[in-house]
Amino acid sequence: MASGAHLDLTGKAAIVTGGTRGLGRTIATRLVEAGCAVTVCGRAMPDELPAGIAFHQADVRDPDQARALVEAAVAAHGRLDILVNNAGGSPQADAASVSPRFVDAILKLNLVAPLYMAQAAYPHMVAGGGGSIVNIASVSGARPSPGTAIYGAAKAGLLNLTQSLAQEWGAANIRVNAIIAGLMHTENAEATYGDAEAQAAVGRSMPLGRMGNGDDIAGAVLYLSSPLASWVSGARLEVDGGGERPYFLDLVKGA
Repeated sequence: MASGAHLDLTGKAAIVTGGTRGLGRTIATRLVEAGCAVTVCGRAMPDELPAGIAFHQADVRDPDQARALVEAAVAAHGRLDILVNNAGGSPQADAASVSPRFVDAILKLNLVAPLYMAQAAYPHMVAGGGGSIVNIASVSGARPSPGTAIYGAAKAGLLNLTQSLAQEWGAANIRVNAIIAGLMHTENAEATYGDAEAQAAVGRSMPLGRMGNGDDIAGAVLYLSSPLASWVSGARLEVDGGGERPYFLDLVKGA
């Protein structure tokens, strides 16, 4: 999806955490194209942002900073309709020797921060008659995640949190959904998948013949944030190009 213009979200206001680069930046841009007033955050001011996107400096792992981010966005736009919890990630780490400090940081970024943001957004969405929260999860939370075990555990927790909040907050017309992002081509893809040749090989292994990109995730966010998904809550939308090929098939003759 190259544009969100055909999905009209005019008059809505959104926050995209981690929206200064990568997938988050694309999500924020597509929301603007659909008519949203968008606020993004990060720990450092970016060099530049696309037109229509406001920036607020915040570390969303801190509940006070998360609350201040939401308050600033509401003060600027008068409302909050959409929250996209996109900030996340983890470097590779050996589960046997990883430090407690590392564990705490990864859990806070990928699980606790989305909760802090959702809590801060809740009263404003209630006041506005409802809203949409979209949590960007990962296949790492839905299958084993060797090398990033803490990250996988955090994303698994995020999937459960999504369903729990959907049930708790449904009466307030707040929909909470998760996107399970598959193998994505991002600005950091080389660190995860290797060089261009290795990434191409990974893409060829996918049922749809390529890795995902920011527009693929942004399209799903637009859908979940729109009236088209008015009865969709607690869902786990898999955006993964058909899923990863089971490795054992490559070891079976004739597979």
